Amino acid sequence: MTSITGVGVSPGRVIGPVLQMPPAVAEPAPGAGLPDGATAEEEANRLRAAAKTVQAALKDRAAVARKEAAEVLQATALMAADPMLLKSAVKLLEAGRGTERAIWEAAEQVAEQLKSLGGYMAERATDVLDVRARIVAELRGEPAPGIPASDVPFVLAAEDLAPADTATLDPAMVLALVTSGGGPQSHTAIIARSLGLPAVVAATGATELAPGTEVFVDGATGIVTPSPGEAERGLATAYASREPLQPFDGTGTTADGHLVPLLSNVGGGADALAAAALGAEGVGLLRTEFCFLNRDSEPTIDEQVAAYKAVFDAFPAKKVVVRTLDAGADKPLPFLTDSTEPNPALGVRGYRTDLATPGVLERQLQAIATAAGQSEAEVWVMAPMIATAEEAGRFAGLCHVAGLKTPGVMVEVPSAAVTAGSVLKRVDFASIGTNDLTQYTMAADRQLGPLAALNDPWQPAVLHLVKATVDGAASLQESPKPVGVCGEAAADPALAVVLVGLGINSLSMSARSLAAVAAVLRSVPLERARQLAALALDADTAAEARAAVRAELPLLETLGL
Repeated sequence: MTSITGVGVSPGRVIGPVLQMPPAVAEPAPGAGLPDGATAEEEANRLRAAAKTVQAALKDRAAVARKEAAEVLQATALMAADPMLLKSAVKLLEAGRGTERAIWEAAEQVAEQLKSLGGYMAERATDVLDVRARIVAELRGEPAPGIPASDVPFVLAAEDLAPADTATLDPAMVLALVTSGGGPQSHTAIIARSLGLPAVVAATGATELAPGTEVFVDGATGIVTPSPGEAERGLATAYASREPLQPFDGTGTTADGHLVPLLSNVGGGADALAAAALGAEGVGLLRTEFCFLNRDSEPTIDEQVAAYKAVFDAFPAKKVVVRTLDAGADKPLPFLTDSTEPNPALGVRGYRTDLATPGVLERQLQAIATAAGQSEAEVWVMAPMIATAEEAGRFAGLCHVAGLKTPGVMVEVPSAAVTAGSVLKRVDFASIGTNDLTQYTMAADRQLGPLAALNDPWQPAVLHLVKATVDGAASLQESPKPVGVCGEAAADPALAVVLVGLGINSLSMSARSLAAVAAVLRSVPLERARQLAALALDADTAAEARAAVRAELPLLETLGL
């Protein structure tokens, strides 16, 4: 079998035997009815009990999982007891379907509805089908589907990985991930980066690799080679024996001393402490959703104060940028968002929820201000999904009323990028969320494998919007405003150099990426970074932009990045 080419989403070069994800839970027979002597009510109770058991098992795993994994497992646990799913299944039971068939068809209906919505909600379809398989397995008394067991480390291949699967990966046993589906921002990609596992997604043919076949995986180039030869073995050996990266020393800089603060994206106090220990110069993105998810009601101001203060206290006298609640789309909240929206990714999400449900944002700003007053951190606050200068001005007003001195905006909607000068007249800073900016610019759902090439932050169109944002900020000559990047693009060392060359002032990423980005950035003078940025802007395709820049950064090869 020849090499498979996909999209490399997490660097590293390894060789190991392939194990495929086990077969999906078998579909119940279409004609299956109620068991002999059983009533629909009895089977409905059995179904609800199975759903509760699945939910409890997922919650138990969440309780001992890593932070990122716990959030994914908690979200999937909610889906296991989703009222719409169970209500649909009970109706089918009452119509004469068998228990397994009822939940199977009900989940199919819900998943199709979510897929038709596109964007973030389409991602939830995977969760529904994952829950369906777990409930059917529970009804049958079978083990829940999941990562295969092995006595030796292996390369895991799959069509795609469900959130609950990615959350339970053991990096001591899984050498690398290869999926035929997924995209650069899929659960597989995000979890792989957080664990430091080499990973390739959108690799057509991954599911055809025979179990036990030895493969070479290059998570930077996206190449997977069965039966590797001497060249591949040499690359894997060189990667394994490479000099370890020096820990980040807490000062991001180019080779000629141009300072570029390297911050971390965090989702709570534990994340913040870990980031501080790895040298992060502050927090470039505090995801406040951790306070709100998996709840039926809004957290109290006191609850929020305690949660935010835990993050602020990890970075005394340093910058902590707080993103206000980014609810909606893939993060629906029963007390805030409308689950019946026809297209949630383009609907009432982020800042826009304040227009439909006023009060939640103001109380959150009050909690942030209170926590900031009890801390020594330098607290900045930004709103997600800002599309116009008017919205930016209104958000700044709400911040000032709350006593927060440094309001800003997320630039993830193309309109905010092309009108950045007007938007930034109203606020003090901008931070570019490259994940959503890429998705909206290219009109490509970031979870879909077939669209992975479009959903690439190296796309020249996306880089031109980054430049437009920087240029808009610079146009305010009397008071130019800083522009940072807090999307996944900042964690790519080569792209980080380009972003700095485009004029980005700070970069925020997962804490694990700090050392690599710092090392590569420190090897390039600012003027050279500007030349590489121009090279990327002039490219016709994302692949050409990436290849052209990487060819000019030999340290990437030395470090195996």
